Amino acid sequence: QVQLVESGGGLVQAGGSLRLSCAGSGATFTSYAMGWFRQAPGKEREFVASIPWSGGITYYADSVKGRFTISRDNAKKAVYLQMNSLKPEDTAVYYCAARRTPYSSSYYQDYDYWGQGTQVTVSS
Repeated sequence: QVQLVESGGGLVQAGGSLRLSCAGSGATFTSYAMGWFRQAPGKEREFVASIPWSGGITYYADSVKGRFTISRDNAKKAVYLQMNSLKPEDTAVYYCAARRTPYSSSYYQDYDYWGQGTQVTVSS
């Protein structure tokens, strides 16, 4: 069983930065692919970024490419999302997710464990 706890959300002005953290537990965390998803009010949950167990090739939604960076530290059982040049349309609840394979995916249905989410609000 893996438990995920996100932190680092908050209120920021457009153009600002935030760094989200996801703390994981469980002995197998380091062998799982990880992803970040977000959900705005009235909208479906959407893919933001993903990273395989090795921290190798990362994937991003087109809307965040060049602004967001996903990374992981397996020794600390943590995953991060550095968000720069934030826009009001980035406002959402951000969720960390773990997939019980080493390989990442952009489909939320492929993920097995989810955190409780952290709110990110970007003011214009």
